[in-house]
Amino acid sequence: MCSIISYCGTVADEAAFKEGFARTLSRGPDNSRIVDTGKGILGFHRLSIMGLTGAGMQPFELDGSYAVCNGELYGFAAERERLREKGYTFQSDSDCEILLPMYREYGVEMFKKLDAEFACVLFDGKTGEFIAARDPIGIRPLYYGYDKAGVILFASEPKNLVGLCKRILPFPPGYFYKSGDFIRYTDIAAVEAVSSDGVEQACKNIREKLVKGVEKRLVSDAKVGFLLSGGLDSSLVCAIAAKKSETPIRTFAIGMSEDAIDLKYARQVAEHIGADHTEIYMTADDVVSSLEDVIRLLGTYDITTIRASMGMYLVCKAIHETTDVRVLLTGEISDELFGYKYTDFAPDAAAFQAEAEKRVRELHMYDVLRADRCISVNSLEARVPFGDLDLVRYVMALSPDIKMNRYGKGKYLLRHAFEGTGYLPDEILWREKAAFSDAVGHSMVDDLKAYAEQQYTDEEFEQKRKRYDHARPFTKESLLYREIFEKYYPGQSEMIVDFWMPNRSWKGCDVDDPSARVLSNYGDSGK
Repeated sequence: MCSIISYCGTVADEAAFKEGFARTLSRGPDNSRIVDTGKGILGFHRLSIMGLTGAGMQPFELDGSYAVCNGELYGFAAERERLREKGYTFQSDSDCEILLPMYREYGVEMFKKLDAEFACVLFDGKTGEFIAARDPIGIRPLYYGYDKAGVILFASEPKNLVGLCKRILPFPPGYFYKSGDFIRYTDIAAVEAVSSDGVEQACKNIREKLVKGVEKRLVSDAKVGFLLSGGLDSSLVCAIAAKKSETPIRTFAIGMSEDAIDLKYARQVAEHIGADHTEIYMTADDVVSSLEDVIRLLGTYDITTIRASMGMYLVCKAIHETTDVRVLLTGEISDELFGYKYTDFAPDAAAFQAEAEKRVRELHMYDVLRADRCISVNSLEARVPFGDLDLVRYVMALSPDIKMNRYGKGKYLLRHAFEGTGYLPDEILWREKAAFSDAVGHSMVDDLKAYAEQQYTDEEFEQKRKRYDHARPFTKESLLYREIFEKYYPGQSEMIVDFWMPNRSWKGCDVDDPSARVLSNYGDSGK
């Protein structure tokens, strides 16, 4: 990961700006640089992943124009060659150096051409204006706000903007900002035409597209590792990578010291694929003592996001402190595409599809946010193969009739796509998985609930929860998280649209806890 910031006009308080920028130094600890364009400021904290020499340091400059980008641009080498043929020269092997030449050639149409996870800000030296953009899913973070004079600021994280902007909001994925307007250049969740592919053809294409999505994310000048929970999604990513690697891949798993559900399954996968595997254990004390730090780094009060972040934060912390791995591949975004446990309750295909579209459009506030913050705060970079744009567009366009759980097994298309291929043993491929926050050990969530119960009497809970009109806390756990959030991000709750919860309008989903454990179809998940 890297960190970017832009003050797109006269800086009202330079000291406050620098202080805000310094809050995300962990995203890019290798080097830092601020450039004054004459019309505003661009800043960059670098984590060296591609083009490790000093020539890859940003902001990049081209004839008075500047660019900063936190991103990975897949297939950039081919585009760089096309630009070279047009007369452009390049000083580094950094993928992001192609952005300014692309902008000169294509203007804002360039954003449609990128196969990338990115957030960027460009300064056009000819027009004197700033242009910002974010990838279609929002895998790379970007936030914005306005100072008292109405000058817009962009930054990788909301903590950069606290104290500089009264109101901080996420930059919408699939949009670019230009001339004061936010303009959508693509809607990754929208389906222009429903695919007619049947189950077998769909599974073949899913397998091929996921394999390609993993392959392109293995390209790195820094060392790559893998988060392995033992569930379907991360296991597939690791199995694909292992087949493509000439040496054993490095995998990492975490669980509670008492009752980790997934450690045994992660170990089984690691043995099957011949991985260099590391197990990390955490305790109830680790969880409670890390809670405030986790909420501060996340910038959310959402229950599911915080629960699932505890294990991810601690495993990434251990990776950062004990290894030279700099890039981590993860299994996020599969659920939004292929279904959660609760989407088994969708009343019909149209409702299933509408829920998938909603979840994909909101990813940047939940699972994607979790992965970015837990990984980047430990000076690592996240890559998400299930977020490959080609794969996401294809699965979203499949008929919801074949994506719904009509097979007695959730995520049937994804499982069947790899059946009989040798990537995974059947007991892993077809096992129902617990949610990550539960799978690290059911006791972890129970410990957090118990800790929250100790903080408030029933009367205090009812009194304090009423202070909040937006996303009002509805359990003592959610109130505890909200109060910690407000300590670091006062008045900024609208950065998150609401609590992540199952669709309560569906029969069987009207529950008061986001964990799949409370659903009637949880069954043998995570046993």
